[in-house]
Amino acid sequence: MKKTVNDWFNEYGESHQNPTNKAIHWICVPTIFFCVIAFLSLIPLPNPMHLPLSLAHVILLMASIFYLRLSWKLALGTIAFASICLWFSLKLTEFDYPLGYIALALFAAAWVGQFYGHHIEGKKPSFLKDLQFLMIGPFWLMGLLFAKFKITY
Repeated sequence: MKKTVNDWFNEYGESHQNPTNKAIHWICVPTIFFCVIAFLSLIPLPNPMHLPLSLAHVILLMASIFYLRLSWKLALGTIAFASICLWFSLKLTEFDYPLGYIALALFAAAWVGQFYGHHIEGKKPSFLKDLQFLMIGPFWLMGLLFAKFKITY
């Protein structure tokens, strides 16, 4: 049986009840999401049309399909955020900022934050049970954002 978006969110939410852990996730999950996109944007893909394509474009397309199968509204919000992350990554490289080093430092700091949050929570991170939860974290936050503004998904 295929899990629904609410199935994923309920299971993910079980280990995200503590207010401090949730607050940490609001900072660390988007940071990690940005860093992954930034890392992937540094890997160019050859293409005959000479478009500036990177591995980030391919991975985000695949992630979008995963998200669209769960909720097209939440997927649009998540795709918009991912697009902003990709745009920002590309802008940083245009201005010769050391994107790889910036992303590495942020990535490491955010994971320390995540594990600290789960230490406070007293529960293991969900992705240790199922790696797909790495995809659900950003989507779960988008779901909370939609709920805050009373947008159905």
